Amino acid sequence: MMHLAAPWRSPYVTGSKPENGCVLCRIGSEPEKDRENYVLYRDGGFFVVLNRYPYINGHLMIVPLRHAEDFAGLDSSELDTLIRLVVKCEKALSAGMNCMGMNGGWNLGGCAGAGIEGHIHIHLLPRWSGDTNFMTTTGDTRVISASLENSYSRLRPFFNPEVD
Repeated sequence: MMHLAAPWRSPYVTGSKPENGCVLCRIGSEPEKDRENYVLYRDGGFFVVLNRYPYINGHLMIVPLRHAEDFAGLDSSELDTLIRLVVKCEKALSAGMNCMGMNGGWNLGGCAGAGIEGHIHIHLLPRWSGDTNFMTTTGDTRVISASLENSYSRLRPFFNPEVD
């Protein structure tokens, strides 16, 4: 019998919330812990981070440092930076994860699926033909084919300042 192990998902599936306050604000305020927090890049009041509870390997989030509930809470300069970062992440996922496609989006409010409410962020997810199967539907289980460390190592070179 084969076993699937994803112990890093335990706090998420059990609803545990060890941090006080907004986890995205905490990560944003700790640049000295970027590697530990899987932050790949910081630019213009934003950071790019691997989702610690990914739907698929390479699942990125683009997060403003400033706590804002929605896009309307960002100014025009921040919105410009945000879309530049979407493009940078798209290029990084294409090259670093060798993906065949991508999903992207955001969730405002718990009823819309937001796991972290009140701090706007964009998700970008690399996709491959055949990366989904019956496991999610029948087994209520997601199969992540690479560790967070592996995804970080594959993507980090594409976020160096000299790479565009």
